[in-house]
Amino acid sequence: MKNYKLYITGILLGATITNGCTKLDETVYDRVDADGFLTRRDDVIRDFLRPFEHGYWSIQGNDYYAVIENSTDEIGTYNRQGDWQDGGYYQRMHYHTWTPQDGFTNGVWNSLFQGVVLSTNSLQDMEGITDPGKLSITAEELADFKSELRTLRAWFNLRAFDFYRNIPIVTDVKSGTQGLSQSTPQETFNFIEKELLEAIPGLPTRDQLGAKGIGRWTKAGAASLLVRLYLNAKVYIGVDKFAECEAVCRDIISGKYGSYQLDTRWDAPFDYTNTSLNSEVIYGFPGTLARTHWQYDGGMFWWGVTYDASLYFGFTDFGQANPRFALQPGRDVDSVEYTHQLGKPFIKFQRYADDVRLKKYKNLGDSKREGMFLYGYLPFTRTVNGNPVADTVRGNKGPYALYIRDQVGMFLGAKPGTKIADKESNMNHADHNSGIFMVKYPMYPTPDPNRITSAYAEVRLSEIYYSLAECLYRKGDKAGAALQLNQVRKRNFPDNSPSLYTLDGSKLTDQEMLDEWGREFLGENRRRTDLIRWGVFNTGTWWDKKPDGDDHTMIFPIGQQVLNVNPQMKQNPGY
Repeated sequence: MKNYKLYITGILLGATITNGCTKLDETVYDRVDADGFLTRRDDVIRDFLRPFEHGYWSIQGNDYYAVIENSTDEIGTYNRQGDWQDGGYYQRMHYHTWTPQDGFTNGVWNSLFQGVVLSTNSLQDMEGITDPGKLSITAEELADFKSELRTLRAWFNLRAFDFYRNIPIVTDVKSGTQGLSQSTPQETFNFIEKELLEAIPGLPTRDQLGAKGIGRWTKAGAASLLVRLYLNAKVYIGVDKFAECEAVCRDIISGKYGSYQLDTRWDAPFDYTNTSLNSEVIYGFPGTLARTHWQYDGGMFWWGVTYDASLYFGFTDFGQANPRFALQPGRDVDSVEYTHQLGKPFIKFQRYADDVRLKKYKNLGDSKREGMFLYGYLPFTRTVNGNPVADTVRGNKGPYALYIRDQVGMFLGAKPGTKIADKESNMNHADHNSGIFMVKYPMYPTPDPNRITSAYAEVRLSEIYYSLAECLYRKGDKAGAALQLNQVRKRNFPDNSPSLYTLDGSKLTDQEMLDEWGREFLGENRRRTDLIRWGVFNTGTWWDKKPDGDDHTMIFPIGQQVLNVNPQMKQNPGY
């Protein structure tokens, strides 16, 4: 099904952004007017929903997740004794040495603009409906569908804008067959802002949609995209929009766009049932084991655990995992903490020792779990000749038990605490003990009926609190920033914990703000954007990563295949 969608969208995308064959006077049989194929209510609903599944896939598809996370100071894909060497592909992500020939540069473009095209196509179909009653659709529903599709398209555009910066604005895929040139960043910013502001009045609230509204864009969802746009405006267009960002954050928190409350458990937003209104998730995609569950795909979290982690989880539906993503180390092979300020994600958690997320991940039964990380030995019980036998997870490079640690190197069968002679630690020198793993979405055992059913949380209310805190911090109100951060952070600690920020905000610094963004949103597809906004993506030093020679890697190159298709497109500066 996914291949079929990619093929069809390739046709649409080619017709939208190429200037090759621009005279299409002949009859076109793969395009029909809305009046021709929307003949009943179900047709309209299917047409409306078609871009949403692609949106869910796009959170990780074509290495979108891989390059966003691997280009930062938190996650790495290591060459594990030949596994994941892949011609240096992931090393180039880490070192910021990618080129327009790297697959993700074309793949992410096609993924995001496929979403733009699908959203626009469905939007134009909705706009072509002149008599909704004839299709058993109310005028209010039709207005909602249009607003949601504009919001969905804005979400795709915002991500493409952040990724490439210099992109075309696509608003017509029915007749626009001539190649489009790139818009200026200011034009794109204005377009996305206008789309969202005009969409919000026509959108429903979550309360109006009810329990089955998961996956639908709401007023709060669109407003949250405005928060992202305004928070990063100085990077995007060179103009500070923190005041505008603060205003929208306050409106969302106050309930102007619907009723939302923070969850009282850290793990609740990532264990979001597909029918619950009692969640801080403002926008998410519904997941099921039997159908789509893209955050559990190999492009994201299922390959963010070690080999045979399924034995530790008791989850056997997917077979073996493949350790593609792990945390970057905080310590060298002798367990000495690195001196750089960036990175060291696990150590950043350990600085607040009573953080409940620091527990080793463990399934507790009855669709419950604790802890957010895999480290140390991972024991499980194996059945041999009908008898239970205690065992521990091993890798694919030797018979020794794995001891997963906050280090990268060739530990092999070395026991914890043993000094090894090989002191090398870099992207090309790792084994399967190297790097702690994050388990944010639950991996419940196979007998559990709720395994792999968590919805994906794309926008959480926590993000709005953190964005507001940053706006306050940037204007000198540290106390206000601490108050907002603690609203979220308090669920990570016992009552009266000394780890909460003091009321005066005196603990907050630029580095601490960035560290706190990293702790709360670890692995949530935003670290690169945060590093850029704080001015350290190109200038910073972290494990096995020196500062870039300049800042052209702040945006990615446009893939060579994309440029070959459309001669009007210009490569981004520096590539």
